[in-house]
Amino acid sequence: MTREEKILSRVSKNEIGIEIGPSHAPIAAKRNGFKVHIIDHMSKEQLIKKYTGHNVNLDNIEDVDFVWSGQSYSALTGKTNYYSWIIASHLIEHTPDLISFLKQCEEVLKEDGVISLAIPDIRYHFDYFRPITGLSKVIDAYFGKHTIHTAGTVAEYHLSCALRGGQIAWEQGNTKELTLLYSTEDAYNQMQNVIKNKEYLDLHSWSFTPTSFRLLIQDLNDLGFISLKEIIFFPTAGCEFYITLGKGGTGFLQNRLDALKMIKAELSL
Repeated sequence: MTREEKILSRVSKNEIGIEIGPSHAPIAAKRNGFKVHIIDHMSKEQLIKKYTGHNVNLDNIEDVDFVWSGQSYSALTGKTNYYSWIIASHLIEHTPDLISFLKQCEEVLKEDGVISLAIPDIRYHFDYFRPITGLSKVIDAYFGKHTIHTAGTVAEYHLSCALRGGQIAWEQGNTKELTLLYSTEDAYNQMQNVIKNKEYLDLHSWSFTPTSFRLLIQDLNDLGFISLKEIIFFPTAGCEFYITLGKGGTGFLQNRLDALKMIKAELSL
């Protein structure tokens, strides 16, 4: 299956959905016949200006239906229990509050709606040296009502951010030299932006292996934070894995101890 086929495996072209933050690379493009509302942090005109000169196809940028500025998706769209699907590629790891993001998606989805995610695998991109995200930090961010990344997250990101062979993401099996991208001074200065200016920095708050994310979703469901469960999962290809969640999912049907052992095995690669 292609990347698009995996992400669209539970998406119906004839039912209305949302793609969040597609920028210059939409997966469910309007021009391809999808009934889709696009949510992004900028208008189409602003995105074109942002990416001009960045060697991307500006023609791929579509009209943005809703420009997001921090409000809930239901408040932004004026809809609840309305959409059949949501697509978010390389987005969930950027959210300061992962649980609230998922709950906001639940709110606008129909009872049988799905959310399709493409997520970077920590083993094959610049978060390589960071610890995988634990349940405690996700829950604490929710109860702390985080809207920006914490000073600790900013420091950890900059002190650990790595390149392999000069690339920010790489294929499985790549053994080229690892180097660090930022200095301690960079980490200090960016941390101060958060502490003093309460600035939102666009970086990764969360880092996952495939099994750690699948187990996290199961734990959040079992503990009553979300009603979503795993519907279908596709293992890592390139630097990312794919998972579709919905209220009607069966969940991650793995013995918990075996799942924890799998995470350790994944991290040994």
